[in-house]
Amino acid sequence: MPERMRAIRQEVLGGPEVLELAEVERPEPGPTEVLVRVRAAGVNPTDWKHRAMKIFLPDPPFTLGWDVSGVVEKTGFGVTIHKPGDEVFGMLRYPHGVGSHAEYVVAPSRTFVRKPAGIDHVQAGALPLAALTAWQALVDTAGLREGQRVLVHAAAGGVGHLAVQIAKARGAHVLGTASGPKQGFLREIGVDEPIDYRSVDFAEAARDVDVVLDTIGGDYGPRSLRAMRRGGTLVTVAGRAQPEDIARQAAEHGVRFETLLVEPDFHAMSRIAELAASGRLRAEIDTVLPLADAAKAHERGETGRVSGKIVLTV
Repeated sequence: MPERMRAIRQEVLGGPEVLELAEVERPEPGPTEVLVRVRAAGVNPTDWKHRAMKIFLPDPPFTLGWDVSGVVEKTGFGVTIHKPGDEVFGMLRYPHGVGSHAEYVVAPSRTFVRKPAGIDHVQAGALPLAALTAWQALVDTAGLREGQRVLVHAAAGGVGHLAVQIAKARGAHVLGTASGPKQGFLREIGVDEPIDYRSVDFAEAARDVDVVLDTIGGDYGPRSLRAMRRGGTLVTVAGRAQPEDIARQAAEHGVRFETLLVEPDFHAMSRIAELAASGRLRAEIDTVLPLADAAKAHERGETGRVSGKIVLTV
């Protein structure tokens, strides 16, 4: 096994041009950790945001990337659930476990679950961060139940299109916002009531909603309250802190408001793997690029015209 590896590094914050393919030292697993050879890694909006500005990470240099699908190469002391040769996927600890846009990563063994045999590494590499975000918002936070009405904003996006499928798998009635050209895609993934936010006010088009997943931020949270039932739950994944004004407005409407930051979760990843294995959860792949073209992946992502996920292959 080589002592060094290729990774996408940046020395400064900035545009996609700051991303460079570099050779760095390969990590070594410690107790309860596994070394995974990365075969595919998703690229998420949080990647290009952290590339450009200081949010959660320390100053560069660093390697971005949280999604992982790959093969276990080595295990540290005490690991029992994975062995060398196992194909696994999962999300590195967010935000500080970053670094999957590289040939190898090290993480606690329970970060990963077995990759279903029926899906390839590109599909598996697209799922973890976005699917965990959707699961933790809809299932763990909102407690979404069969028969409830859920409104997913940016339902054609990375988190949104997986949230739609998770909600449908749980028996919910799904409303989803997207631009006109994406309405057909929304129906394909199971949206019962597609809403073209450019032609109508979604708060007028949607009614009696139990759960809202806000992936956009801005005024989408306050506007969504007009479409919600009392006792409902509004979850935003678009902000760093709970805005006091939205919390106050939600309370006035009798709605619970929560801000979610995604976490690694072995149990939730196991359920996501089950859904993927059964065909009820599948990432729409917008673009696949080799690791060396990470800058192009960021450029594509920042156009705002992506349906589904961008994936780097290693």
